[in-house]
Amino acid sequence: MISWEEWKALTSARIGLGRSGGSLPTKELLKFRLDHARARDAVLVEPDFPKLQVELGRFGKDLNMEAVTVESLARNREEYLLRPDLGRRLSEPSLRKLQALRGEYDLVIVAADGLSAKALDSNLIPFLAVLLPLLVYKKFRMGPFVLAKLGRVAIGDEIGEPLGARATVMLIGERPGLTSADSLGMYLTFDPKTGKTDESRNCISNIRPDGLVFRRAAEKTIYLLSESLRRGISGVDLKDEMSPDFLENPNTSEIQID
Repeated sequence: MISWEEWKALTSARIGLGRSGGSLPTKELLKFRLDHARARDAVLVEPDFPKLQVELGRFGKDLNMEAVTVESLARNREEYLLRPDLGRRLSEPSLRKLQALRGEYDLVIVAADGLSAKALDSNLIPFLAVLLPLLVYKKFRMGPFVLAKLGRVAIGDEIGEPLGARATVMLIGERPGLTSADSLGMYLTFDPKTGKTDESRNCISNIRPDGLVFRRAAEKTIYLLSESLRRGISGVDLKDEMSPDFLENPNTSEIQID
């Protein structure tokens, strides 16, 4: 018979918590409150944008890509949480900044805080260190890195369109759960334009060391992006049919940050 400890080793769900009289054991109650506090913090605080800007700039220097910071129409974190629509739109100064950088790009990588600061602070740079060598291996023409403050998923369309990108890869902090306050999501949109809706996007969720590991998420991203650009589609029209030997084990390594 399988013990509760063996079951618990297979999942992060709260199972087999035990009881003390009619209540949870103190240890489990305190752990629940800690996880709840971490989830609240992930939503309410902002990522360390200056640090991320510096680290993205180092990637950009290695790959000859500029790192640009833009802002949504939301003026602060409180307004961002209360008015999701403002997080989907670029500010006018940010739009003009991107229009000046327009080019012929296969893709633009956008990173936005979304609903988890911890996801960006903890997982954005390590994931890009795995993803970027694969993008170089596939010889995609990449536009500037764009770091979007107080941005929602759809702001990727407002960023990709003025830059002239064929596709956007949006990396964003996902709504935290009680066991996953640091989950990073990837949203791919072909032909990004203002007004596109969620059925036009492909999503990879739960990118983090304790979820979908970086290498696997990067390979899946490359597959979806390759098929999207080849076939001119994304979203519900693009299915995940990746074969096990899709990348044929390319000789790529993670980019090192000094």
